[in-house]
Amino acid sequence: MIEKSIVCQIVEEWLEEKEYFLVEVTVTSDDKIVVEIDHAEGVWIEDCVELSRFIESKLNREEADYELEVGSAGIGQPFKVLQQYHIHIGSDVEVLTKDGRKLTGVLKEADEERFVVGVRKKMKTEGSKRPKLQEEDETFTYPEIKYTKYLISFK
Repeated sequence: MIEKSIVCQIVEEWLEEKEYFLVEVTVTSDDKIVVEIDHAEGVWIEDCVELSRFIESKLNREEADYELEVGSAGIGQPFKVLQQYHIHIGSDVEVLTKDGRKLTGVLKEADEERFVVGVRKKMKTEGSKRPKLQEEDETFTYPEIKYTKYLISFK
């Protein structure tokens, strides 16, 4: 069986001095290798092909037969690494909390412990008769959410 750590090492070697980053590597028991990469401006198919060839040049098919799939972290898929939060600051996101609340808003900041989303809510202000839409920042820690994902908009 091919070791995940070896595949990660090979991918990290290819990523050196590139603006891509590794999202996830999975290796199944039947040696199917799936590598997901991402980039602030999107992932180009040519780069996926280049990375695939690079990985194949470092692995020996005589030692282990494997299936290799290299692609981008899918748009609209939940974020898996902190860098995905960073590249989507200023974008609309959807957050599902572990207590079942689903919120949409603008991702404002993110660090290793938490992230902040500006959520538009109807709030009644003093002196007004009707509630008005206002933005309120909500802070989340990663353990309290099920997922965060980029919200695709067709405006």
